[in-house]
Amino acid sequence: MVDLTEISAIVAAAGVLVGVVYYLLDVRNQTMIRKTDLITRLYSTFGTEELQKAGNKIVEIEYKDYDDFVKKYGSPTSEEEIPLAATKVFYFFEEVGLLLKKGLIDIETVDQLMGYSIIAVGTKSMQIIEDARKRYNEPRLYQNFEYLYNEMKKREQQ
Repeated sequence: MVDLTEISAIVAAAGVLVGVVYYLLDVRNQTMIRKTDLITRLYSTFGTEELQKAGNKIVEIEYKDYDDFVKKYGSPTSEEEIPLAATKVFYFFEEVGLLLKKGLIDIETVDQLMGYSIIAVGTKSMQIIEDARKRYNEPRLYQNFEYLYNEMKKREQQ
């Protein structure tokens, strides 16, 4: 026969198990909420007039190579209109790329919210970035933006 002590031990163990399951589900839910909050804040920044105008300027540029870009728009380190716009957009996408690489944001959400813009800006600017890496001997320049761009390209091909 089962006595009262054994029943209370079983009930206590079941209570602990329920508590652990609840805690794990709550941690999972909180992680999802934090990721959603982070991507929402990023998208709010991305939606600012300043960043939208900067992105549009980058998408509209035309150049043959790095030297042609510098001749038309100025050095990437100058304070000319297009290089400044590029720096704003590249830094933003660098941040998004790093967060994506670290698994702190969801690629599906990033793609739905700003995938087109990432591809459009990346397509127009990857040649400049690659040439700038060589000229300034900085192979890591905007590597997270490039990672983000490549991930969006993979999703586009699927």
